[in-house]
Amino acid sequence: MLISRTMESLLVRRAREYPVVFLTGPRQSGKSTLCRMAFPEYQYISLEDLQERAEASEDPRGFLRRFEGAGGVVLDEVQRVPSLFSYLQGFVDDHRGGPFILTGSQQFLLNERIAQTLAGRAAILELLPFSIAELAGRKAATPESLASLPKDVQGTRPRALRSAQWNVDLFAVLLNGFFPPIHDRAIEAAPWLDAYLRTYVERDVRTLGSVGDLDGFVRFLALCAGRAASLVNLSSLGADAGITHPTAARWLSILRAAYVVELLPAYHRNFNKRITRSPKLHFHDTGLLCHLLGIRDVEQLRTHPLRGMVFENLVVAEVRKLFLNSGQRPPLFFWRDSRGREVDIVVDLGTRCVPVEVKSGETVAADFLAGLDYFMGLAGVAGGILVYGGDKTYLRRDHQVRSWRHLT
Repeated sequence: MLISRTMESLLVRRAREYPVVFLTGPRQSGKSTLCRMAFPEYQYISLEDLQERAEASEDPRGFLRRFEGAGGVVLDEVQRVPSLFSYLQGFVDDHRGGPFILTGSQQFLLNERIAQTLAGRAAILELLPFSIAELAGRKAATPESLASLPKDVQGTRPRALRSAQWNVDLFAVLLNGFFPPIHDRAIEAAPWLDAYLRTYVERDVRTLGSVGDLDGFVRFLALCAGRAASLVNLSSLGADAGITHPTAARWLSILRAAYVVELLPAYHRNFNKRITRSPKLHFHDTGLLCHLLGIRDVEQLRTHPLRGMVFENLVVAEVRKLFLNSGQRPPLFFWRDSRGREVDIVVDLGTRCVPVEVKSGETVAADFLAGLDYFMGLAGVAGGILVYGGDKTYLRRDHQVRSWRHLT
């Protein structure tokens, strides 16, 4: 069963506005499927195909000549032939065909080449694995509505939303993750994730950087999993992995380039306080994170000492998807002062910021709101959001208490 993607209408709109649209994201995040759903009439060419790749590499002009006058073309996995971008620039400038939808799973390499050769000609969209809204089969919220309670909620009495009928267990969601093949084919997550990691290490790592010690890189990746939702300390990470600080920095860049992890920067306003400036490390997918942590079943995760960290990764990823699926760069930060007072996420909406605290417990304790209360007084904001592991969504004092089901 194919699941509708929130980004589909935006992708179609960008294809009308730009001669080139670059759709990037993790491997197996559903880019090819989305393109086939959004553009069934377009020609589809995969550069994973050896013959197509050889023609595009050896005779790029001849390869592009095939699409003269074409109504639209999807070129899948274009990172396989990065030299093609230079020739594509002249092709679209001469209005000889298109629009071109380019897909790829390597973030920094491709974006750098697009900036150099297709500046002003290409729109860039990033597709992450499924969101909660997509799996639940409901319309996603918008970034603008993040600071408002869903319409189904009235008053301050804790209640479930009438529109939320997706009753999957939280820990099953965290364990399985959000990669489309697991859900589209209803398959067991662990074997698929193991194969995904093997493919990633053996193919993408070799392409993105000269990593000679693949076993060492796998150890480094596992160490990153143990530090997810924590401050990045490259010296400590490198020492534990048995590598130098520069190597740790380079390997972390490789993980970011392939959309395995992302860094959450510290909020830049200091409010006359000493604040932490190191970024925090988060994984894009909780299923992959749990697999790296050796968590293989729901009951193990339910009592695991790192379950709160896994839940925080879920919330950060969901808020990130909320912005990316709307074509916006996620303005996400965290805040922590020198005394350890912290807000897990600060969403900077320009005219105001929205602090978000994350707790995996199913019951809301009074001290869950302490960090939000302190940040409100410091930053002068009107209220915050507490995302927790329960099912009810309601107002409590000046804060929204949101079930993880209703976040986006």
